[in-house]
Amino acid sequence: SSVLPCSSIFLPGNSSISCFTDIQVKELNKRASGQAFEVILSPSTPDAKVDFLLSPLKKKETSLDEIKRKLDAAEERRRSHEAEVLKHLAEKREHEKEVIQKAIEESCNFSKQAQEKLNQKMEANKENRTARLAALNEKFKEKVGSQWCTNISLCNIKNNNVVFLLIF
Repeated sequence: SSVLPCSSIFLPGNSSISCFTDIQVKELNKRASGQAFEVILSPSTPDAKVDFLLSPLKKKETSLDEIKRKLDAAEERRRSHEAEVLKHLAEKREHEKEVIQKAIEESCNFSKQAQEKLNQKMEANKENRTARLAALNEKFKEKVGSQWCTNISLCNIKNNNVVFLLIF
């Protein structure tokens, strides 16, 4: 391997990095995929000129008016945030009221529909019972005949037993 000494390096657009006086490049063993180099930079000298100086930012002195303005701005931000939170809570409460009102309405509608269905079923059962009693009364009249009874009346059905009132 060989050492290639360089006295300067040119980096376009970034001249502040070129403060090194000597660079040594060592060629490492060649490989099938390409070449490898080791670049050794010598430390910069104390008398080298640095293109930029890092200095602490100078703090601007704050006046009483500046402090008051910042405090007022902070108070305004706090009020704005508080108003936003209160608005959000009011919207949430309003939504909860709407949900509760809708649930109450649905419950009332369900109760009304259930009551209507029950009334319809009871009316249908009453009509069916009346029709069955009339049919049984008619059958009984046909079997007994009018020669023995002047008046036959179906009184009640209890436990699938028919109770007739016969008047002679």
